[in-house]
Amino acid sequence: MRVVIVTESFPPDVNGVAHCALQTARHLVDRGHAPVVVAPAPAPGSKPDADAPCPVVHVPSLPLPGYSQVRIALPSRRLAATLAEHRADVVHLASPFVLGVRGMAVAARLGIPAVAVYQTDLAGYARTYMGAGEAAAWRRIRSVHGAADLTLAPSSASLRDLTTHGVPRVELWPRGVDTERFRPDRRDEALRRELAPNGELIVGYVGRLAPEKQVELLAGACGLEGVRVVVVGDGPSRPGLEQVLPGAVFLGRRTGDDLARVFASLDAFVHTGPFETFCQTVQEAMASGLPVVAPAAGGPLDLVAHGRTGLLVPPRDASAVRDAVRALAADAGLRAAFGVAGRATVEGRTWAAVGDQLIGHYAHVLAGRRTAVAA
Repeated sequence: MRVVIVTESFPPDVNGVAHCALQTARHLVDRGHAPVVVAPAPAPGSKPDADAPCPVVHVPSLPLPGYSQVRIALPSRRLAATLAEHRADVVHLASPFVLGVRGMAVAARLGIPAVAVYQTDLAGYARTYMGAGEAAAWRRIRSVHGAADLTLAPSSASLRDLTTHGVPRVELWPRGVDTERFRPDRRDEALRRELAPNGELIVGYVGRLAPEKQVELLAGACGLEGVRVVVVGDGPSRPGLEQVLPGAVFLGRRTGDDLARVFASLDAFVHTGPFETFCQTVQEAMASGLPVVAPAAGGPLDLVAHGRTGLLVPPRDASAVRDAVRALAADAGLRAAFGVAGRATVEGRTWAAVGDQLIGHYAHVLAGRRTAVAA
């Protein structure tokens, strides 16, 4: 099968869209298929991902104003040329917003089936950054995804949102996790002594530092005696967060085995953002054997079994986050039980397993197109 993956982000970018696109390309190659990736060009001076498993075509891009880590693709003939030259059987649109919309239009013009993967809560971002615009965001989502042969939602909450707002032909497709990389035995006692020299309980957040992530909700946990908050990631909110999270350790961006070592060296993981369509870092924390605290909204509802693998708290509630951390800090047995149950829950959620599900979705779409033509 010849697949063109049109993605709004790709490594060296570090985010859920980029990671999922990379894992999709790797799995397609592993299964004998022929993918090509089309993505915005990375920032000048950054190095493209050396581990890319297939050709990557970069289109010109500019930084998003106010958030330079995000690149927005500019109009380019490279996209249409790649779809035509690769003789694509299917176009995979990863979180279509700008480049993906153009990819959808080119696929329609060339008669190529398109599978759109919903990964970004644009409506939630509209509320966060503009205080309004949610209705306009849903109109755009309906327009983009309604043109696809199939839309894949990463969680049951996302699937409900899409269908409730009139997006047709939606199926569930979750995300995988690398259980070989993220595992409890990567725990590093030397790192723990560095992060918490007085033996504090180490509570970590991993992710982008941006307004929609609401990392400031960890302020209450920073005030708990015997607790050290560790923040991994980067973004425009970092300077402000360093002011409102007293005593927290900021490690910056970490990737690969280094990130896995940090995860396994935590005692608990907290995610604060209420707009997650899936929340990959929760899966990575569970694979690392950690108890998880997360908002009872979006993707975490599918991932965290409250009272068995972690604690779900009301979204945007700093007191609830603090109280959940306090409860875990007070009970080592509970932390251990949650961690063991979490690891067992995700062990079967490999990228190979979910990648095969994706190939099945491609095959279903192609079969539907053939049936339509025959009719």
